[in-house]
Amino acid sequence: MRERLLLMLAVLFGIAPLFSQNKELLYDFTEIPQAILLNPGMNTSFSWYAGIPLASGIYGQAGTSGITVNSLFANDGLDVNDKVRARALNGMSKRDEFGATLQIDLLHGGYRSKKNPKQFYSFGVYFESNTILYWPQDLAYLAFDGNADQLGRRFDLGHLKTRGEGLTVFHFGINREIDRKLTVGARGKIYSGIYDFHSSGNTGYFVTNEGQNNLLSNTLVADMQLRTSGFEEIRAILDNEISGSVANVITKRALLGGDLGLGIDLGFTYNLNQRTVITGSLLDLGFVYHAGDVKGYSLQGSATTEGVEIILPDAFSDPNADFWQDLVDEIEGLLPFEDNNSSYITFRPTQLYGSIRYNFGEPVNGDLDCDCDIGVTDANTRFQYRNALGGQLHMINRPRGPQAALTAFYLRRVGNFMAVKTTYTVDKFSMSNIGLGVNFQLGPVNLYAMANNLLGYQNLADSHYASFQIGLNILSWGSNR
Repeated sequence: MRERLLLMLAVLFGIAPLFSQNKELLYDFTEIPQAILLNPGMNTSFSWYAGIPLASGIYGQAGTSGITVNSLFANDGLDVNDKVRARALNGMSKRDEFGATLQIDLLHGGYRSKKNPKQFYSFGVYFESNTILYWPQDLAYLAFDGNADQLGRRFDLGHLKTRGEGLTVFHFGINREIDRKLTVGARGKIYSGIYDFHSSGNTGYFVTNEGQNNLLSNTLVADMQLRTSGFEEIRAILDNEISGSVANVITKRALLGGDLGLGIDLGFTYNLNQRTVITGSLLDLGFVYHAGDVKGYSLQGSATTEGVEIILPDAFSDPNADFWQDLVDEIEGLLPFEDNNSSYITFRPTQLYGSIRYNFGEPVNGDLDCDCDIGVTDANTRFQYRNALGGQLHMINRPRGPQAALTAFYLRRVGNFMAVKTTYTVDKFSMSNIGLGVNFQLGPVNLYAMANNLLGYQNLADSHYASFQIGLNILSWGSNR
């Protein structure tokens, strides 16, 4: 039975998406309006743009840093239980993770100030859902092998770490060209939480030793907590305990009727010289305060038991004694499981981007650069070359510490109607992540599509990582005067 349970968990984790959030293809792809969401201080050449609602930005990621579906179910003649032990139990560590990321632009737009053409404003609303679960290594061993042959081994309860959230983000940003070398930007955010759960600060252990009154003695020392927000009301509606509509509850929370929070994004672009550009941004420096529909669970204390102890002949003095219930009551007294409705604060997974880019080849428009202000000429006020080559860094704050990725990229512009960006990314999930992004400018219509880890599409069941992003916008360039 425990082998089947572990197998089900392994399959679930193996097909779950990975929570990484690195958008290396979109970052600094300045032809695409959504790139300003990754760097509010990027160079902009738009007079205005308007995203098609629900279609201007759709982004998702999937993968696993540990096992894959194929590693468990490939027709290779090996026993499934042997593969679970070799590839899941012995092949994964507590740092392997599984999760999900989905982001959808509900509304996105931007416009340049007519009074001050060096200033550009952006605004919008997007939905974001994130989930992450680290492989609970010691607990998986305990579930698979049990504790009978593990005398003296402490199974670490701290291996259980998980977090998930769903929220809408209302944002407004200001982008300003200080001079022809430096552009800076900032974006304020209001978070409206729909649901949240996290359990990441767990400590304690479970150990089995030789007993004195029985063969074995089990000791549990635990300080564990799970905090949730947004689930109880939905559960009550589904169980018909209260009247209402789940859709109405979710819509209300998404439109500033849920748990609220504040955040800020910062970014810059600096031209070292005519051809060399460095950029950087800090995203989601903020928090959410969870006070509505909150439910917390805790397990704190320590207990040691040798099972049901029947001492003869003393046991005959009370033939109606319930020895099992006595044991349960004793453990609950030493190790109480409690719930509460206390509010709490969660901090957003802050991200850091940085890049250096070298432009080369012929200019896309014209042969000479000028010192004209934005608004004097058309979209090509900033000198754009046909080619760009560079590197990018991405870091994100995770429950087990910062996570980093390095990317090399090449960008090619074809006239004014097409741009192609290809990337090679190295991180903890893949050493052969090749990505491709294409942007088309068809008159006022802007269409882009991106995909990562292209080599993995040969066999998705054996792929550790995949991501995609598509979008549709309406753009306008030209003089603002």
